[in-house]
Amino acid sequence: MVDLIVKSKIKEAVPDLSVSSDVPEMLNKKVMQILKEAAERTRANGRRTLQGRDI
Repeated sequence: MVDLIVKSKIKEAVPDLSVSSDVPEMLNKKVMQILKEAAERTRANGRRTLQGRDI
């Protein structure tokens, strides 16, 4: 699996909270699922370019 999440940026996004070590992995899984679904929509619409509207 490709790492799509920049771990150091998570803490910047929620500076007032502690961040558990499993958060980057779970975020990465969620983003991968979103991209998979968006890619399916792209192909279903006969396109080869993933666009914001597919997400």
